[in-house]
Amino acid sequence: MNDAYDAIVIGAGHNGLVAAAYLARAGLRVLVLERRELVGGAAVSEEVFPGFTFDTGAHHISWLHPAVVRDLRLERHGLELLPCDPTVFAATSDGGQLLLWRQPKDSVEAIRKHSRGDADRWPAFTALVTQGAGFLESLYREPPPNLLSRKSSDLWKLLRVRRHLRRLGRRGMMEVLRLLPMTVRELLDEWFETDLLKGVLGAAGITGIFQGPMAAGTAYLFLHHHVGVRDGALRGTARVRGGIGNLTKALEAAAREHGAEIRTNTWVERILVKEGRATGVALVSGEEIAAARVVSGADPMRTFLDLVDPIHLDPSFQRAVRNIKYRGGVARVNLALGELPNFSSAPGEEAVLRGVISISPSLAYLERAYDDAKHGDLSREPYLEALIPSLADPGLAPPGKHVMSVLVQYAPYHLRDGVWDEAKRGELSDRVVETLARYAPNIGSAILHRQVLTPLDLEATFGLTEGNIYHGEMTLDQLLFMRPVPGWSRYRTPISGLYLCGAGTHPGGGVSGAPGYHAARKVLKG
Repeated sequence: MNDAYDAIVIGAGHNGLVAAAYLARAGLRVLVLERRELVGGAAVSEEVFPGFTFDTGAHHISWLHPAVVRDLRLERHGLELLPCDPTVFAATSDGGQLLLWRQPKDSVEAIRKHSRGDADRWPAFTALVTQGAGFLESLYREPPPNLLSRKSSDLWKLLRVRRHLRRLGRRGMMEVLRLLPMTVRELLDEWFETDLLKGVLGAAGITGIFQGPMAAGTAYLFLHHHVGVRDGALRGTARVRGGIGNLTKALEAAAREHGAEIRTNTWVERILVKEGRATGVALVSGEEIAAARVVSGADPMRTFLDLVDPIHLDPSFQRAVRNIKYRGGVARVNLALGELPNFSSAPGEEAVLRGVISISPSLAYLERAYDDAKHGDLSREPYLEALIPSLADPGLAPPGKHVMSVLVQYAPYHLRDGVWDEAKRGELSDRVVETLARYAPNIGSAILHRQVLTPLDLEATFGLTEGNIYHGEMTLDQLLFMRPVPGWSRYRTPISGLYLCGAGTHPGGGVSGAPGYHAARKVLKG
């Protein structure tokens, strides 16, 4: 067995790199092992076609843990965020449109074209969302509380949660607690009458999960996607200059600066365990590497059921892990374009396409898309979340050309009829283009190249079980102190010295770095 490290991190995804950087910064000898040829996990940028660079996994950032940016000095390592404005452009097939902006007054004026009442209610609604998302952010900045512990430190954390709630005021506290288990449809129906506005907002409650807007808890996911929102800029996101891979390159630079070693093209076959303690890893090559601690950035299913011999885990824990819901329903279609899509509702208006382009004309549209998928079929009219990052970052494409990344829902991992073969891949691609063409008729002739990533491709490429982009669904039974499973929500595992640091832990999915940050702090506490 090779020389021992203080810690081995499995996977150079953004959370693994965050954990590695913090551990190395604390003086530990750290080794990161990544099976792909590049770092980043699902936060990577790749030249898919000559001259065209795509974010092939995650394609924007809603909230990046402020401590990670500050402590690891990511801006010094080249990180530059590009806020999107407008935040979202939504279109209808009959030529209607809605724009939301970073400045609330601009959003109010855009909404007023559809409904005076909705415009009047917008400031109060954004205040509620800001309150609710702010409460979640206070929970996300630290590990989840241990409800069963009687330790003074855990009791103090519970008191802090209560304090965060009380800061909302009596009325705000009750309103936020009331909406967390709601459906996003119920939430939006209480506030607005415009179908397009509700469709645009409701999409944030179902993105990445295999549920529709009428499912309980989708209001929670709506708030989750607004953590970090400032000044009422709903659906606000940012892109990384040069592609999201430049975020993980900055994290790689920070980790290396503090002494971490990173090996790519290195596949971990199993985690070594002796007498109930992790002692290192064995590679597919046959090499064994010793370590005092192992930190896994893989999802819980892959960590415990693929990398750990089941003899080391209690059957009840194995059963809990097997029962984690993944249910991938997301696909990606990346388009190399010879010209910009020309939307019928905004002909020739390049500036409106600089944010998220949301094909979600109503909540009913989103629910119908889910209805198809829950029976194992591709959505006949899918929800599409598209970005054209080359508008603000022209270096991603050749001069005069563009890249367009499209997140597609729903594309079920488990198909009712058939498998994800080339024919089904082509059907998905054609359906996306046909859907876009209803809003931007020139899209078909504008396409130079297509890349299709089905849920199986996301699983094979990025190691995401069933193609789930969150390392496990973000449903009410798999959040906070129940993530990944009840009793093991604080980054430790039943195996001493083995920790989790991926999105399968609190606070869940998104490019936040928070799971890696919290896991590293837990490792350092011992």
